[in-house]
Amino acid sequence: MPTPVEILPGAPHPLGATVQEDGINFALFSAHASAVELCLFSEKSEKEAERLFLPKRTGDIWHGFVPNLPSGQLYGYRVHGPYAPEEGHRFNPNKLLIDPYAKLLSGQFKQHDSLYGYNPQSDQADLSFSELDSAPYMPKCVAAVSPTRLPTLQKPCVPDDQTIIYEAHVKGQTMRHSGIPAKKRGTFEGLSSPAMLEHFARLGVTTLELLPVQAFFSEPRLTKLGLTNYWGYNPVAFFVPEVSYMNPSGIKSFQNMVRALHKAGIEVILDVVYNHTAESWEHGPTLSMRGIDNKSYYRLQSDNPRFYINDTGCGNCLNAEHPMVLKLILDSLRYWVEIMQVDGFRFDLATTIARGTTGFEADGLFLSALRQDPVLSKVKLIAEPWDIGPGGYQLGEFPAGIQEWNDEYRDSARRFWSGSSEAKPALASALLGSADKFNGQHRSPFDSVNFITSHDGFTLRDLVSYRDKHNQANSEENRDGHNHNISNNLGAEGPTDNPSINRRRAKRQRNLLATLFLSQGTPMLLAGDEIGNSQGGNNNAYCQDNEISWLDWDDADPALCEFTAGLIKLRQNHEAFSQPRYLHGETRNDGVRKNVRWLSPDGNELVGKNWHDDETAFALWLNTPDESLYIMLNAGDRAADFCLPEGQWQLLMNTARIGDEFPACDSIAGNKLQVLEESIIVVKEL
Repeated sequence: MPTPVEILPGAPHPLGATVQEDGINFALFSAHASAVELCLFSEKSEKEAERLFLPKRTGDIWHGFVPNLPSGQLYGYRVHGPYAPEEGHRFNPNKLLIDPYAKLLSGQFKQHDSLYGYNPQSDQADLSFSELDSAPYMPKCVAAVSPTRLPTLQKPCVPDDQTIIYEAHVKGQTMRHSGIPAKKRGTFEGLSSPAMLEHFARLGVTTLELLPVQAFFSEPRLTKLGLTNYWGYNPVAFFVPEVSYMNPSGIKSFQNMVRALHKAGIEVILDVVYNHTAESWEHGPTLSMRGIDNKSYYRLQSDNPRFYINDTGCGNCLNAEHPMVLKLILDSLRYWVEIMQVDGFRFDLATTIARGTTGFEADGLFLSALRQDPVLSKVKLIAEPWDIGPGGYQLGEFPAGIQEWNDEYRDSARRFWSGSSEAKPALASALLGSADKFNGQHRSPFDSVNFITSHDGFTLRDLVSYRDKHNQANSEENRDGHNHNISNNLGAEGPTDNPSINRRRAKRQRNLLATLFLSQGTPMLLAGDEIGNSQGGNNNAYCQDNEISWLDWDDADPALCEFTAGLIKLRQNHEAFSQPRYLHGETRNDGVRKNVRWLSPDGNELVGKNWHDDETAFALWLNTPDESLYIMLNAGDRAADFCLPEGQWQLLMNTARIGDEFPACDSIAGNKLQVLEESIIVVKEL
């Protein structure tokens, strides 16, 4: 008979699997379990070779040490306890569970009824108890020597006033790029390939914001439809890079990507999902935390803990108020900063994570922990400031030091360029960093992350090419996705050969991009907008892991890309566009000019009711200690004559001159300038 595997008490810290010279220590938190089994697997085996009960419990941490286990050991857990959904408990030892502190997974999920803690075929639904073994259908955790940070490179540490964010999807960015070797497309290695680095450098972006790269699980509903959770907002393991993006070097492929981007002067921000997990609602699968300790990890309805609080719209909410859940989140974030060397995070549905017993808490546990943490307080932190729960819209309410996605900026820019004179006051505020939202609690204009488009919604090209969404490929009969897009097809739905329509579309894209990069705040560009990428009118392509979502480099618009690069250069060359403090029309140090003035085309100051007239043309005059810039915007359908302030002026940009938007040294003759319909002109005082 084989020699029984010995398991010793071990230590309660650190959590997870810790490889030592003489074996591996395992530690798992569960406050309500009655026993925890460690399951050891040999490579390529669907059935565990050993099942060992963790012999020691210290507080709520179960632990054990197995001598002589090697690095690379595959494992998982089976956790015993009450199966009492009405009381909030969903223990089921028939389910193999992922260690929340696992650093690497081996294998893939396989959709199967055994993944559920209940019997999906039962009339009792989630109150039933499943005896099916899920181990053959689950990936296995890998107990490996903890990865170490690669030899230190100086991080880019891009200052706020120079930051240009580029929101990208690891796979979609490179899958259709012929300049990248086929085997590297869609991977971390492809994202940091010479072709991509050259593109980022030519464009001038400083900071990549990557859609989720933590291991995720596709919803069973999508799998049945032959679709997948392409965006990745459905996490299962907070420390694990998504295996489908890695090459054979594993974790090092992510680290090498970051290192290559840093060497090119580009920061890496991760879009992270700590508001919910892939275990979803009461009818979701049991993959990890639900089976480890459902009542601790998730926020349950107090009057009926069988059901989850669902402020996310994704089925569940992590209970970040629990000290061990908060510890898991913070430990994970520090791991990505210290070991994987990323430069910051964008928190998906950040309002949910920041909720306490009374709702959103700006000074609550999570946000306070972030701000005082010696590691996390030093990196870029961006909040998506909303969820679907009560009081979920919290734009402008996060504390200083945490930037926020500004969807009101997006909507005001779209409305103005769609010809709405009513949007004029809102756009004016947006151009100066949305002081009405952020000018409090010592916040700066950079706290407003401005964007015209993001992964969620139309691309820029589709925004000017489609009036309606076209999401039929998502198999939801076009019911999904936003209905309020503030889009305009400018005369034809979708692609057209009409040169007049195409010229208007080209100019509209330039106007929207120019608005973005001429505004105070932190600009964010959606990957592909610079090359005119289209998703065929799909404004919710979260489940399209195919050519709908992958950037179409073969059909790239080089002129638009050059224009975008020119805009970024214009912004970076003129500090007036990135002021660290809000401008409220204070008199400059010379005692003569105000630092900002709003003027109508005739040169008169915009005041009172003039803001609400039918005029869709106005000017912004910026005066900083070092330069004076005059920005003229005309969203109307006819040209407008603008009176320039006294002085000599030089033309910097004109969106009506497609292909020649940035003249070399055009000086302005006279004190009047015609701004053609639907265009922007920027001039500088000589």
